[in-house]
Amino acid sequence: MVQKTVPAPHRAAVVGVIDPAAKAAATYTSGWIAMANFQQVMAIIMAGTLGASATLDAKFEQATDAAGAGAKDVVGSAITQLTKAGSDDSKQALVSLYAEDLDANNNFTHVRLSMTIATATSGASALVLGFDCRYGPASAYDAASVDEIVIVA
Repeated sequence: MVQKTVPAPHRAAVVGVIDPAAKAAATYTSGWIAMANFQQVMAIIMAGTLGASATLDAKFEQATDAAGAGAKDVVGSAITQLTKAGSDDSKQALVSLYAEDLDANNNFTHVRLSMTIATATSGASALVLGFDCRYGPASAYDAASVDEIVIVA
């Protein structure tokens, strides 16, 4: 039996979201996430029903501030493309990165998830979780869209 010491919402926070919907071919992004608050983040990319010949790509980008200054890709963070032709309907991909994976030498401090749908409208969404909060419970940094936290004691 696991000892109940630290509830999951104190260890992980919802820090970025790309809401679920039928999305036209375009690029969608989460908000910028301050990595000073977390030791690592993980994105969960979720493909629903992909349109005819559709593709779905996702990656983390990094910036030097919360406004996205100097934005560039986080090397090695791109998923293998999900495709209609590859029977990737209703599949998920996960991408995890640590704060030290950012270009700290050039003062990159923030990340966001970028998800691109090409060719056809497709059902898709993504969630970014922040782990191992540096200051207080992770839930203190939950996105404004988090409506409720229930902890069964």
